[in-house]
Amino acid sequence: MKVGLIGVSGARPLEFWEAFLRELGVEVALSTLPPQELYALGKESLPSEAAHLQYLLGRVLEVQRSDLILLPPLLPVAQDAWSEALEELLPRRISGLPALQVVPDDGAAALSVAGELGQRLTHNPGLVRLALDRVRPRSQPPKEAMPRLSVASRPTVAVLGPPALLADPFLSAPLRARLEELELHPVFGTDLPASQIQERAERFGDAPAGQRWLNGAQGLLEGKSAVAGLLYVYPERDVAWQQALTRMAKKARKPSAVQGLEPEQQGWEALEGLHRQLTAVSPTRVPISRVAATGGTTDGSMSHSDTGDDE
Repeated sequence: MKVGLIGVSGARPLEFWEAFLRELGVEVALSTLPPQELYALGKESLPSEAAHLQYLLGRVLEVQRSDLILLPPLLPVAQDAWSEALEELLPRRISGLPALQVVPDDGAAALSVAGELGQRLTHNPGLVRLALDRVRPRSQPPKEAMPRLSVASRPTVAVLGPPALLADPFLSAPLRARLEELELHPVFGTDLPASQIQERAERFGDAPAGQRWLNGAQGLLEGKSAVAGLLYVYPERDVAWQQALTRMAKKARKPSAVQGLEPEQQGWEALEGLHRQLTAVSPTRVPISRVAATGGTTDGSMSHSDTGDDE
């Protein structure tokens, strides 16, 4: 039995599934080609689809000589067919693919699905229980902490969009480079503590999973005084995510922009427009007397309300 494993490089869920499969004695096929080659491979087969789907397909095609391929979940928004039924739609578009299965990245859910999958692969309950006991620590979420919300002389921008796009080093690289060139300090929704996003997302129980995640991440960031603006990023040619983020931008309480993104990105009109809004008024040094009057201290340190906590 050979199982192909697709995931975000270096992510904890990928480590869990790889370790579990190897404990079962299953041969694991991982992607080894350079990201640009994988993207080109997928783009050739799905030329009209969004970049994150093309890149995902490229990785699938590399390990397609497997009996089964495990895929990471894609969080759907409204009318997002690909994210809702990835393992069904992909074989319809690309013939000859092996069986596909989307596996969760949440610890408790991953353990449950791993147990069922192990039974199917080995028909050996004892081996499956032993493998689960050995890899259980890997299912635990990493220690959570809020990312740095401010950097001196750089406006802070909250960056929201599909986790599959923002969290991937290859797909998000052009955006990160342009933010650095513009001297903006980005805080990506995918870097926020997942438990805090989930807590806020539960208030939107009837919405699709991707929309709940967006609402939770925005609710966590928009109220921070350090955040000057919001950048909503969608994969080019992904109409569902573009529409969902455009609706959110219209309701934002701070300056916002909606920017499409793909690996060959050339134009940054929306991002540059947001940059102009955030830097139109040059910040001036506040006199010490005013700092003291507004809750700061005369030695230059900042009060609790100025460190990026909720307004």
